[in-house]
Amino acid sequence: MNTAQHDHRRLGRELALFDTDPLIGAGLPYWLPDGAAVRHAVEEYITEAERRAGYRHVYSPVLGKRELYETSGHWSHYADAMFPPMELGDGEQVVLRPSLCPHHAVLYRSRAHSYRELPLRFAELGGMYRSELSGVLGGLTRVRAIQLNDAHIFCTLDQVADEAHAALEMIRDAYRALGISAARYRLSLPGPGGKYVAAPEGWRRSTAVLADVLERTGLPYEAVEGEAAFYGPKIDVQVADAAGREATLSTVQVDFHQPERFDLRYVGADGARHRPVMVHRAVIGSIERAVAQLIEVHGGAFPAWLAPVQVVALPVADGQLGEAEDVVRRCDDAGLRARVAGPEAGSLSARIRADRLVPYQAVIGEREAAAHAVALRLRDGRRLAPMPADEAVARLSGRVGARSTGLWDQP
Repeated sequence: MNTAQHDHRRLGRELALFDTDPLIGAGLPYWLPDGAAVRHAVEEYITEAERRAGYRHVYSPVLGKRELYETSGHWSHYADAMFPPMELGDGEQVVLRPSLCPHHAVLYRSRAHSYRELPLRFAELGGMYRSELSGVLGGLTRVRAIQLNDAHIFCTLDQVADEAHAALEMIRDAYRALGISAARYRLSLPGPGGKYVAAPEGWRRSTAVLADVLERTGLPYEAVEGEAAFYGPKIDVQVADAAGREATLSTVQVDFHQPERFDLRYVGADGARHRPVMVHRAVIGSIERAVAQLIEVHGGAFPAWLAPVQVVALPVADGQLGEAEDVVRRCDDAGLRARVAGPEAGSLSARIRADRLVPYQAVIGEREAAAHAVALRLRDGRRLAPMPADEAVARLSGRVGARSTGLWDQP
């Protein structure tokens, strides 16, 4: 792989996907329409996958009182990565949240729960903020404003292993759909120093659960000290960029700490109150880092279901412009992202080259227009025999709807 060609920062600018501006601030990228289309497709995929897996989606504020993070332990163990508190008067301070888990713990605590409701899975595509030093910021991979695909599962001790295993399988399914792969799996453990909560039994139990999940899945992994969350160990799914630099994209974590800090309870079959376990899970991690990985892996030639423009209609001459516009309308009705590239944009060959990253090009000459047909050219160079426009749109819609990484059925 040519690292310069596939650097997501360069491609992001060239393909008008995202950019930054010093007036907005470092580590605060903005999304242009084509980049927003990719991001939205990723968000739709993960939201639908979570719904099918029994998750219930919630919304929570990006701000919280300082006391919230004192309760969760972030204030004492994670303050260096948090933005300073904002004074609201009368001694009240609020903080931009560094993670979503304290909010979800409060959401769980807001209602009484029975063991019959567990596992209870809360999911949210939510904003969080990290006070990163300017020297480590870069493109979409290290930012200060993060949109996180986060979830927290509240379950019994007997359910923890199955929930963690199911989360890991969701991660693997998502990577297949996105056309990306893990560089390695890491069991992240605590290291020396005072940044971890002092709860030896909790660490022992949660580490044993995650190690068992990895063994059960048959995945090779490395145990690395010093990479755990402050409240518990985690499975980190590492990805590599075009230059070979590793970053964590997805995680599964087991947490005995915050259920205790927030005094979370459920009523068991015995009528007594019991403490749930909290499983933290991010299938694709931050949307920013996920899209950066997609750009670098695919070089801007995204799988069809992710492409900013999925179909471009190419009338050979002005006489076929109306037919091309009709094809685009059909695509719009079928939920496909499509546009016309007419003769005003240059010769047919020039337009084909200009739109070489679009998965499907629908060429319409005189014969195709007369028959209400299109001649499809696939991004990989294949050319298909002319077919009725309705059939072409239906087949493309089916391929995109299946979220396949392939462009067409194999011959």
